[in-house]
Amino acid sequence: MANDNTVFVGLDVHKESIVAAYSVGFGEVSSIGSIGVLERDIERLCKRMQSKASNVVFVYEAGPCGYGLQRQLSRAGFACHVCAPSLIAKKAGDRVKTDRRDAEKLVKALRSGDLSFVHVPDERDEAFRDLVRAWSGAKEDLKQAKQRLKSFLLVHGVRYTGSADWREAHRRWLSRFTFPEVWSQLAFEEHRRSVEDRLTQCQRLEQVLRDAAPDWRFYPVIQALQALRGVQFTVAVGVISEAGDLSRFDNPRQLMAWLGLVPSERSSGASVKKGGITKAGNSVARKLLIEAAWSYRYIAKVSPIIQKRHEGLPKPIIDRAWDAQLRLCRRFRKLILQGKNRNVVVTAVARELAGFIWDIARRTPVAAA
Repeated sequence: MANDNTVFVGLDVHKESIVAAYSVGFGEVSSIGSIGVLERDIERLCKRMQSKASNVVFVYEAGPCGYGLQRQLSRAGFACHVCAPSLIAKKAGDRVKTDRRDAEKLVKALRSGDLSFVHVPDERDEAFRDLVRAWSGAKEDLKQAKQRLKSFLLVHGVRYTGSADWREAHRRWLSRFTFPEVWSQLAFEEHRRSVEDRLTQCQRLEQVLRDAAPDWRFYPVIQALQALRGVQFTVAVGVISEAGDLSRFDNPRQLMAWLGLVPSERSSGASVKKGGITKAGNSVARKLLIEAAWSYRYIAKVSPIIQKRHEGLPKPIIDRAWDAQLRLCRRFRKLILQGKNRNVVVTAVARELAGFIWDIARRTPVAAA
C-alpha cells in the first residue's frame, strides 16, 4: 500500500470544517487546509486526490460526527478508515496542537501502519444500536431521578420501613405520602412524577426493542446468548448492539480487551506491575456484563426462567451455557474464599463470561449484512 501509486489522506473532521493533508507514498506531507463539510466539497477533494495517484486511502478519527463521511467515501469507491483517537501515539514533548498538524499526523501514522481502526457498523446495525442506546440513556435518567427523590426524602428525614425497591408497594406508599408544607409537597410530587415518567419511558423502549429485535440479523445470537445465566434479553441486546459481529474477534481475549475487562500492566525489566482493568473499551457493554456476572454468586442451577429461555435452542448451546454456569459459579466462590474483594471477583467473572459469549456467538449463524 505504501508506494508512489497510493496517496494517503488524513482528515481532521469537525462539525463545521474538515482540514485535510496528504502525501503520495512516503513523500512529503502537504496540507490542503479546510475543504468544507458538504458532499460536493468531499467530491472535489476526491477528484483532486485521484489526479495524484491511482489509489487513494482516507483516514479520520472516530468522534461525534459519526460514520457518515466514511460511508460517503466508501460508496464513491475509496478506502476510508476510522481510527481510535485514544490509541494514536503522541510525543511527550509536543505541546502544539492544531487541526493542520492533526491531519498531517494522521497521514504519517496511516502510511506507517501505526493506527488502530474501529469497527464501522452498517447503517441498519447502527440504527438498531441507536434504539438500544436510547433505552440505555432512559435507564440512566431513571437511576438519577430515583437518586434525586431518595436524597430529597433523606434530607427531610422520611424513611420507608419496607424494601425501597420501587415495586408496587413502595410506589403506592410514595403516592400516598404528603408533606405538611405546600412547597415541599410540590417539590416531592415533581420528583415522584419524574421517576414515574422515566419508568414509563423505559418500559416503552424495552417493548419497542422486543418488537424490533426479531427483524434484526443478529436476533439468533441474542436468543442463543440468553441461554447463559444472567444474560437476559436486555443484556444480550445491549452487548451485541455495541459489539456487532463477534466473529470479527479472532479469539475471546480480543473481545475481553475490547470490553476493557483485561488488567492494566506497567512493567519494566524484572518489575511487573498489574493494576485494575483498563476500561479502554466499550463502557455500555462492560457495565451490562458486570451486572450479569453478579448472578453467578449463587449455586449453579437451571431456574424456571432460564429453562424457558432454553426452549427452541440447539442442545450444544444449552450444554455450553451449563458449562459456563458450572465454571463461573465455582470461580466466584473460589475467589471469595481467597479473600478477594467482591467487585474484583465479579469483574473477573465478567471477563470469563465474555469468553463464553464469544464462543456461543461464533456457533450461531447470522445473516450477511
